[in-house]
Amino acid sequence: MIIAAAQFTPVPGDIEANASRMAALITEAAERGAGLVLFSELALTHYDRHLIAADPAGMAVTEDDARLAPVREACRATGVATVVNAAGRTGGDRDRPAISSFVLGPDGTLLTRYDKIHLFEGEGDREGASEGQSESALFAPGTADGRFTLGGIRFALATCFDNSFPEVPARAAADGCRVYLASSFHDSAQRVAQYGQLAREHGLHVLLANGTGTGHSGRGCGLSGVWLPSGERVASAAEWTGRVPGDGAELVLSDVRDRITLMADPAVAAIPVQECGEPLVDVRTAAPELLVAELRDDERGAFAQLREGVLKRLLAAQRALPDGLRLKIVEGYRPLELQRRYFEEYVDELRALHPGQEAGQLHQAASRYVSPPAIAPHSAGGAVDLTLVTTEGEDVDMGTPVNASPEESNGACYTGAPDLSPAARARRRTLNAALTSAGLVNYPTEWWHWSYGDRYWALATGADHALYGPKEWGGR
Repeated sequence: MIIAAAQFTPVPGDIEANASRMAALITEAAERGAGLVLFSELALTHYDRHLIAADPAGMAVTEDDARLAPVREACRATGVATVVNAAGRTGGDRDRPAISSFVLGPDGTLLTRYDKIHLFEGEGDREGASEGQSESALFAPGTADGRFTLGGIRFALATCFDNSFPEVPARAAADGCRVYLASSFHDSAQRVAQYGQLAREHGLHVLLANGTGTGHSGRGCGLSGVWLPSGERVASAAEWTGRVPGDGAELVLSDVRDRITLMADPAVAAIPVQECGEPLVDVRTAAPELLVAELRDDERGAFAQLREGVLKRLLAAQRALPDGLRLKIVEGYRPLELQRRYFEEYVDELRALHPGQEAGQLHQAASRYVSPPAIAPHSAGGAVDLTLVTTEGEDVDMGTPVNASPEESNGACYTGAPDLSPAARARRRTLNAALTSAGLVNYPTEWWHWSYGDRYWALATGADHALYGPKEWGGR
């Protein structure tokens, strides 16, 4: 997945104009392959405490505020998630707002909301700030950490002064977060540089969206950027030093595919299974409206079996597709002995390519493409490999064939691969939107692999247990 920090100077107090600008930046980021866009602190109104204090009800929003409609529509149209930081309503008009990060998913609906926990006590909390109402007097503090999972990656949220407290990134790392998203309004390069130490000390991939421009509360210096878990800064936007033509908009992008939670991750195996007992059903007879490919080496038809709950959701996904497209099922259930053989053969292939790698490294690398047998979603009947075809059953370009390995596709098999043709990227987003809305989750190293009810689904959705465990199938 590509993630992006969007740096621009908002129009003070003009929520409609800023929401439209955000929508345009989301669209631009999508064209460059991004799957998530992060905005700076209070970017919806500009960071100006005097302005918000003068009209706290009018300057505060909820996720369904009509003024955010362009942002929601941009997410739906592009299949990109976004983090919009704004004054967030906490109750009635007389209640203090929070400094809120609204995480809108690829379908434009709310994934989570994080309210800034650590509010600055002083009046001049930023270099050059004029006197005025402090954050702690104007805003209500949040009480819970911000977390969400997208594209197989667990993200943490933090806002500006939060990052001065080491326990905030420490909790993020302890919670299994791989990427740390900071929406801020810092006034100097020295403060921005501290994110390198944060990344290094906690092993986090850090993306910073920092504000620009001046207001009654001070100035933002820009320099939005990316730091690797090593602490190395690998991308940076320009420093803001004064007025520039336009709004100085700039996108900083980073590839976080190596932060994906793989099937071999202990967190997947740790998910308990409470087997619900759903049977396997043959898609070819139970749902003839779904197109099923033929596997010539599987005369018994195991590949066409799926749990009833998965089949129900595939039917809903097909109904959600635009005219002219339908799903084509390539493989569903996979017997355990076949899963074990596939995994061991791929490990052997990787061992030949990388003779110096240790067994644990090979096991981890193999799980990008084939699930370890003990937790394999296919062997639980909860996973399906599929693609899009025309109504007449003709193949369409999805960027790679189904089952292309990372090696032979040069990484293009990853769902969020950056170097796809516009047509392939658009079709993947169409597929993602239909299947996600039906309740399935994608394994992000394989655009064609989707599941429901298995351990990976439980981890991705936050369910406390999986519904499906390994399943024996008697066949015909």
